Amino acid sequence: MFRSVITLRPAIITFCAALAFAGLPSAAIGQAVPGVAGALPTLAPVLERVTPAVVNISVVSETPAASNPLYNDPYFRRFFDLPEAPPPRQRMSAGSGVIVDAANGHVLTNHHVVSNAREITVTLKDGRRLRAELVGSDQATDIALLKVESSNLVALEIGDSNRLKVGDYVVAIGNPFGLGQTVTSGIVSALGRSGISNDRYEDFIQTDASINPGNSGGALVTLDGRLIGINTAILTPAGGNIGIGFAVPSNMAVSVMNQLIEHGEVRRGRLGIGIQDLTPDLAEALQLGELRGAVIANVEPGSPAERAGLQVGDVVTAIDGHPVQGATDLRNRIGLTPVGSTIGLTIRRGDSEQVVSAKIAAETGTSADLSGTPLDGARMRDASPPEAQQAGADGVVIESILPDSPAARAGLRPGDMIVAVNRSPVSSVADLRGAIAGQRTILALELIRDGGRLLLVVR
Repeated sequence: MFRSVITLRPAIITFCAALAFAGLPSAAIGQAVPGVAGALPTLAPVLERVTPAVVNISVVSETPAASNPLYNDPYFRRFFDLPEAPPPRQRMSAGSGVIVDAANGHVLTNHHVVSNAREITVTLKDGRRLRAELVGSDQATDIALLKVESSNLVALEIGDSNRLKVGDYVVAIGNPFGLGQTVTSGIVSALGRSGISNDRYEDFIQTDASINPGNSGGALVTLDGRLIGINTAILTPAGGNIGIGFAVPSNMAVSVMNQLIEHGEVRRGRLGIGIQDLTPDLAEALQLGELRGAVIANVEPGSPAERAGLQVGDVVTAIDGHPVQGATDLRNRIGLTPVGSTIGLTIRRGDSEQVVSAKIAAETGTSADLSGTPLDGARMRDASPPEAQQAGADGVVIESILPDSPAARAGLRPGDMIVAVNRSPVSSVADLRGAIAGQRTILALELIRDGGRLLLVVR
């Protein structure tokens, strides 16, 4: 049984995560591959160097036993001398991982591979089996870090995923279907993919390298032998590879890894802004030409953003000189920046461009998405005390909205505060969930937007 199959949205997203030499010029192979076998191109020299760093991971976890109403009867339990609850069942699953630090025995893998693990075993390519300790895990990026104790480990050199381009050749290495180490190849099909799941920090590398259940946590490697991604998911209607796979970029994985090493968890940062994509229509309306970035739709009172002087309507085009591609990109980079760091935001305000320094604060409260409800696609959080005071009511603030989602089509916007549903006040995300539970026809939302109140009907 594999842990790597879960269902999200209409299509099946298999969390687990081909180089066709017929179309690859021999000159390109000669430049990228350090060796050839006679007149035939080969990846063997690169793979001999990198495959020892890719490991198989087996996990033993416990799941609750199926509930039986007879266990609720104390006379039945006493008569048959049964415990109050049936013992949990053991479950075994498999995945992959990548050694990234040989000296410290650090192994990167996916969160979903090792979640709820009672026992984790790492098997090296040479057959050695090692007990692994979980250093930390982050569900929002689906990255986990393990530690093993052994000598003569081989680590994979980490590359810069920001330098990837669509069309670059890549190799996927992992443990599909528990068969053992397997190598497939392909190209980078797309970059910056998001929207696979509403509650994650996503900036996926898309590839057509064959990725299947059990590849989760394995390596996506460039032809010069550098790790540029952790294989995580496939898009599939039937549980097998159809040429659309996703990997967490190495830069994101390293950022998460560093925080797991230092804190044992990821401490996310925040600026206190609501953002949305700068769409072509919005850019035309604001007379911004072909400018790319994220538009600030809301500034939380008393937040680091307000103290830095950011304003509604500002377009963030870069962070520390690196271009911002959109709202998802900005959210990812702020959320993964260590708390207390000072960043430089390049913003476009009217006809002028300026750089604003802002200090990243710790994320406060909780935020949640409302998948499977009429508000699917909206990520929300409880209003802060300053926001509630300014609005004159408690409520739920919309942090972000996925494009083309039900929430977006309903007309909701980042920065909106929902204060009532069907005339019933809501003061928290929990209240909102309760108010819309079972409602699948029509909702009347009372909102506060730009200081004014309005009613919005959601069908």
